[in-house]
This record gives sequence, structure tokens and C-alpha cells, in this order.
Amino acid sequence: MKKLTALFAGLFLLLLSFNAPAQTAPAKDYFVAKWDLLMEGLPQGDPRLIVDLQRKDGKLTGTILDSTSKEIAKITRVEETPTTVTVYFTAQDYDVNLAINKKDEDHVTASLLGMFEGKGVRMKETK
Repeated sequence: MKKLTALFAGLFLLLLSFNAPAQTAPAKDYFVAKWDLLMEGLPQGDPRLIVDLQRKDGKLTGTILDSTSKEIAKITRVEETPTTVTVYFTAQDYDVNLAINKKDEDHVTASLLGMFEGKGVRMKETK
């Protein structure tokens, strides 16, 4: 009888171990970074924008900077999926949306107002 109880207990523990998730490191928050974006084909030329995204209270927020790191606009709203972030801001009295799509670990593609395409790279932190 003891062998039968031990066998069932062993089988139960074995089945339980298949369903238990392994402890893994938390996933990296991909879009939280400074992104150096080159937007192409705008009427004023090909501007370089820096999108600085941070996570505060579980939500993405941030600012849009020019190439000299001067603030152009604050981000007013963010929509995010695992592979895309769309940021909304006001520039020159226009409501603007900028979709940023994950390309690989440090590169993105971008679309400004759905009309102008761009590409970008994660800016490395300098120490």
C-alpha cells in the first residue's frame, strides 16, 4: 500500500512540475529608451527627431526633442502593443502621431502621420 501511495504522489508531483512555469527574468521594456529617428520626405527636409520614452506608473510617457536635444513637444498620449508604439503630440499647432515599429533589438521604423516614413536607432547611454 505504501508503494502505491508513493507512486501516485510521485506521478502527481511529476505532472505538477510540467505545469509550473520556470522563473524567468522580467522581459526588457523594448521601447523605453531614447530613439534617434530620421524622418524622410517632409516638406521642410529630412529632420532628425529624438523620442525619449520612459515608463511612469506603468504607462509610457516622454518628450520629442530636436537633434540638439531641445524639447519640441511633450507626448500627450501613447498607444502601445508589443511591437508598435504610437505617440501623439502637438507641433506647430498641429496634432501629430508618430508610429514606431520594432525592427530588431536596436532599430525601428517610423511613420509620421501615416505619410512620412523614417528609420531609427536606440541611443546608447554614455557613462
